[in-house]
Amino acid sequence: MAAAVLLVLGLAAAWSVLIPGVGAWENTVVAMIGSLRLTGPVSAAFAAWVAVRRRRESGRWLPTTWRAVRTPLAVAAVPAVAFAATALVLAVRTILGEQSGRLPPSGLLMGMAGLALYVAIGWVTGWLLPWTITPVIAGLGCYGLFTWLARSGTWADRLAPATREPYDPFQGLSTAAFADQTFWLLGISAVLLLGWAAVVTRQSLALAGALLAVLAAAAGMARLLNEPRTVTAQRVVYSCEEWPIMVCVHPGMRDGLPELGSAFVRIASRLAGTPGEFSRLEQRPRREDAPLPPGSVPIHVDDLSTGFADQAAAEFVESLAPRCAGTTAQGYRDIVVAWLAGRPLPGGPLAEHQYAAAWFAGLTDTQRRDWLRTHYDRFAGCGLQSGDFGGQVPQVAQPAAPVPGGHPAPAGPAPQASALYGTPGGAPTAAGAPPLPRTAPAASARRPAPAAPDR
Repeated sequence: MAAAVLLVLGLAAAWSVLIPGVGAWENTVVAMIGSLRLTGPVSAAFAAWVAVRRRRESGRWLPTTWRAVRTPLAVAAVPAVAFAATALVLAVRTILGEQSGRLPPSGLLMGMAGLALYVAIGWVTGWLLPWTITPVIAGLGCYGLFTWLARSGTWADRLAPATREPYDPFQGLSTAAFADQTFWLLGISAVLLLGWAAVVTRQSLALAGALLAVLAAAAGMARLLNEPRTVTAQRVVYSCEEWPIMVCVHPGMRDGLPELGSAFVRIASRLAGTPGEFSRLEQRPRREDAPLPPGSVPIHVDDLSTGFADQAAAEFVESLAPRCAGTTAQGYRDIVVAWLAGRPLPGGPLAEHQYAAAWFAGLTDTQRRDWLRTHYDRFAGCGLQSGDFGGQVPQVAQPAAPVPGGHPAPAGPAPQASALYGTPGGAPTAAGAPPLPRTAPAASARRPAPAAPDR
């Protein structure tokens, strides 16, 4: 029953750690190690429960070392079998898909060594505290301890049976780090079990084994602490697809090629002929700023969850121009970014932004592309102004000033839309454009002729 529960919990926990859409063996190994967050504390609670029952049956002392360690070893075999079954299920899933990379066996060994440490802690806790509530204490205590270690961000996070997160498919996994971590976990587990056996059996052989285990654990810890934190990114042979632009991604994410191509083809067409023109997309890790060949631009795709292509496209468009400090410049930038991303043009916080959006909406895509070609430097440098969008915001006509003779001067004509927006077609046809001000027709300056006197 314990093995079945651990199998179900292991599959659920591993499935939640898997990066969606990444078909790579490293992704499977990281998910298996991540499943220890749940299966480890449950294994500790199970071991504590068995230890409490064993302590109540046999008393405080045991006759031989083998008889002492035989039961905790049998308890450790239960989560180990469940872990192996979980790994088998995930391996079959990976094989049925298009997997990349290779399976590092040292990662699976490290996962089993981590389970051994959970069992050792649970067993010793249950033996020392033979209470009914001890299994709960052991499970919750292990969960809190190792969660804190894994998230501490210090040197101590290497001592927990976990991998560094988030997992980067471009960085890969270090088999040497897994080996050192396995050495440390098995050593500290042996220290706990053999030290407990030396206490309950009072035999020197168990004490000598515990001292040797201390040396092994210390050697593993030293190797872990001397390991560099930054791991060089591994060389990746990209999977590419050309339709109608070249898109290259990590081989474990090749299933996302069609959706990425569809999301970026419209952006590529709108940037054609501008300084931001590109013909090739290449997925890059976020922490890498290596130069790319001319015509290539980097994109960042963390996983293939729903909407990943639109998210990558929006992030790329936002990176074309930095966010502007002033409200006026930021409003003009948002108009161009919204068009490149395929979103509705924003009205903006100011009246001049509303007029600019209305003018920009009245242009065709060809006209907008030509406009962006000549204004790209201003767009990328937060230098767009109202004059770049057809003219200034129209002002309300001033009342006519009186002239000598007591009659007002004729008011000037209302500003024409063609002059305001710089297009021969007049005002833009976009909905929501602000109405232009109108003036009353000018009054005639001539007086009517007086009637002729009667004779």
